Amino acid sequence: MKKNIWIFIITLIVETGLTLFLASFFSVRFIELMFFAGVAYSTITIWFSSSGGAMTRHIDSQTSAMTGIQLKRAEFILRPNFVVFASIFFLIIGLIFFILLLTNVIPPA
Repeated sequence: MKKNIWIFIITLIVETGLTLFLASFFSVRFIELMFFAGVAYSTITIWFSSSGGAMTRHIDSQTSAMTGIQLKRAEFILRPNFVVFASIFFLIIGLIFFILLLTNVIPPA
């Protein structure tokens, strides 16, 4: 269990660091970029933590076309782990900050 918590914390630190770097690179505030970075991180981690799906079906179709052997189609299966949970947590926190920015609770400048 301790290992999983460390993976969660390290993932949050890496995502925060990357977002801070991108925010300084694009000269925007961290909280303005946090939601969009969270969407990207969540999409990437879910993409690589799952099996099956559109890309697998495309590759299976190409292989079947080249070999003439019909392959069994793999269904999309999400395999959540602590990296996915950390990315979704980062996304939710970013969404909260984004809503606060849009409602002017956090001043725009």
